[in-house]
Amino acid sequence: MPTTSALERVLAAILPGDAAAAAQARTREDALTKPRGALGALEDVAVRLASVTHTCPPAVPAAPAVAVFAADHGVHAQGVTPWPQEVTAQMVANFVAGGAAVNALARQLGVRVVVVDVGVAAPVDPAPGLWQRKVRAGTRDLTAEPAMTRDEAEAALAVGIEVAEHLADEGADLLLTGDMGIANTTASAALVAAFTGAHAEAVTGRGTGVDDDTLARKVDAVRTALRLHGLNAETAAADPVAALAAVGGLEHAALAGFVLAGAGRRIPVVLDGVIAGAAALVAQALAPSVVDACLAGHRSAEPGHAHALRALGLRPLVDLDLRLGEGTGAVLAVPLVQAAAAALRDMATFDAAGVVDKTLG
Repeated sequence: MPTTSALERVLAAILPGDAAAAAQARTREDALTKPRGALGALEDVAVRLASVTHTCPPAVPAAPAVAVFAADHGVHAQGVTPWPQEVTAQMVANFVAGGAAVNALARQLGVRVVVVDVGVAAPVDPAPGLWQRKVRAGTRDLTAEPAMTRDEAEAALAVGIEVAEHLADEGADLLLTGDMGIANTTASAALVAAFTGAHAEAVTGRGTGVDDDTLARKVDAVRTALRLHGLNAETAAADPVAALAAVGGLEHAALAGFVLAGAGRRIPVVLDGVIAGAAALVAQALAPSVVDACLAGHRSAEPGHAHALRALGLRPLVDLDLRLGEGTGAVLAVPLVQAAAAALRDMATFDAAGVVDKTLG
């Protein structure tokens, strides 16, 4: 008999959020000693946490972990970024050494960092804290051929599933997405355009701060890839893995698997920026209910991210013009997620505190 793939197993485990727990959380929010809705988006976060975990009040996340998936991109050959491809491997070493922005923020906020080589072009030396799961040494040029074969895309999806499930088994109760890959905003723009139907120029941004000529090459690369692979909202939805393989990155595939596995384990997943947003669109197409487990950590300065968030139906918790990636925006959102859960759990109700609830008349 054929074996069930990791992806099939995880997809079968994903269920919609618990409507009863969400309703209970909303009722409790309305009974707490504050005007109804006064905590704004924090109330929505607490309700979503209850829905994901099937518990009201949900526990305050105490063991958050960010997985930084690193990979390279063949579209780099089209001159879409001034940064040399070698930077990806150099930054992996920096992550492992604890010297990157995500490391500094994670240390401050008590977040565990895991680094995964899912497709870095250059060899990466073994090191403590580095997961070596290279599917291939970077993708192919998406403007000339599919970036990955279907088997490679599924293998990278399986890497993300493995990492999420491993972290869950070790006690992680809040999963955060991270990424690293020179030229990955180009692949992200292609994915966002494919799954949302937006035009290439609307979703393609300056990434690391490229000049006008480089931006024009990025837009042209995205437009060329969409045309070459026949991608639009309809074709991407019909076969999400094929769309992912055509224009995505190995880190996008791993992130999609990571998000799906988190949802399958009923663990909230905090998305970072445009790379995570693009990956989440793939995950949503594979399992629409996966979005019930997701929170948007921040709004990236990349224009494609707004399109992705709109399609996912998610409201960002932080808007600081960040465009670094690495998981920095997701990590910065952790205290807000924790605060939302703590307020729902620890605040007194009007009845318990002996405070008159004016809304009851």
